[in-house]
Order: sequence, then structure tokens, then C-alpha cells
Amino acid sequence: MTTILITGTNRGIGLELARQALGKGWTVYGSARALVTDPEAHICAHGNFHDLVFDVTDHGAVRAAAASIDAPIDILINNAGVIGPGRQSTLEMDFEGFARTLAVNTMAPLAVTQAFLPHLKRSDHARVLSISSLMGSMSHASSDRIAYRASKAGLNKVMQALATDLKPLGIAVATLHPGWVRTDMGGAGAAVAPEASAAGILRIAEGLTLGGTGRFHTWDGSDVAW
Repeated sequence: MTTILITGTNRGIGLELARQALGKGWTVYGSARALVTDPEAHICAHGNFHDLVFDVTDHGAVRAAAASIDAPIDILINNAGVIGPGRQSTLEMDFEGFARTLAVNTMAPLAVTQAFLPHLKRSDHARVLSISSLMGSMSHASSDRIAYRASKAGLNKVMQALATDLKPLGIAVATLHPGWVRTDMGGAGAAVAPEASAAGILRIAEGLTLGGTGRFHTWDGSDVAW
């Protein structure tokens, strides 16, 4: 049976990923800054759902959470993220908010992966997927939400390098653009339903091998330019 760890399972894509993974019969470790309490997702009382409470930027808490479980992890999805501060243009930047955005979106996925790497090494088919964004692609020159864009571009580079370092261990790594999803972050007018995005992400996670490591995909499986 597949065991998956998903960060940011309290809402949005993360919550839907957890719900669908449980529907596949998988064991799910879900993390958020507080216990998951959403009754509509029907995951809180599920026997295969295990709630881990930590802030992804609190590296000590992340390591403690990793030490609290003794099980192989087959799939890690670094999903937790923030859109960034209200002021984030190149001409008017909230620099404290910029730093917070980098801490959550760029550094935390690496810290979480490092903390849970011993669990990934125990899997026969370990995979690490991180939720990025088309907004972080260097092929897009838009300057709005630049703290968010820069944090996702940084995540892409970190995960590309991680793919190189984990390949000898047999662990595949990929980054994913989830689409413009109807969540609190994406807004009600977004084009993609969270159910469709999550299903696509899990489909990629299931099929990811070393042959596809180090690549940047959309939720529907097509490649994204770095």
C-alpha cells in the first residue's frame, strides 16, 4: 500500500489531494499548522489519515514530526505555499513579506524533504513532487506578484538540483504547475477545479520514475518551460 506525505492539507489542493489519496486506499500523512478540521472532506476521522501539525518554516518542528513516525514514505508532495504580501512589485516591495514568501515557498520544501529523506530511502519507489507555478517559469516576463514568482522560480531550481542529488539514491523528483485552481489562493474565477488538479497531480506522482526526474510538468502531464 502506498504511503504519502502531503504538506498543507488544511484546505485547497492539499485537502483534495489527501481526500483522493485516501480514496485510493493509501496511507496519508497530512501536515498543516493546526489540526485538519474540515468536516466536508471526510478525512479527519479516516483510519488511514494521520495528522502532523507543524509550520513548514519551523525546521525544528519539521524534524520532530519526521522523528515521530516510523514508516517508509513512498510519495512526498510539498504543497504548502503562500501567495505573498500585498505589496510585491519591483518598484514597491514589502521585503519582510518577500522573505516570508521565500521561506515558505522555496526553502521549506527542501527542509521538509531533508527531514523526511530517511523515510523516503526506506521506500522501494520513492518520489518527491513540489507544487510550483507557471508564474515561476523564466519564459514569462510578467512583473506582478514578483515575490511569489521569484519564490517559485527558486523552488524550480532547488528541485532541479535535488533531482540530480537524489537520482543515485533511486528517488525521483519533479515540480508541478497545478493549474489556475479554484481555491482561496486562485479565486472563484479560476479555470481548474481542485478535484481535477489533484487527480492530475496524483496521476503524475503514481507514474513518476527516474526516467522523468528533474522535470517541470503541468497537472495534466504536459511539460513546462523552465
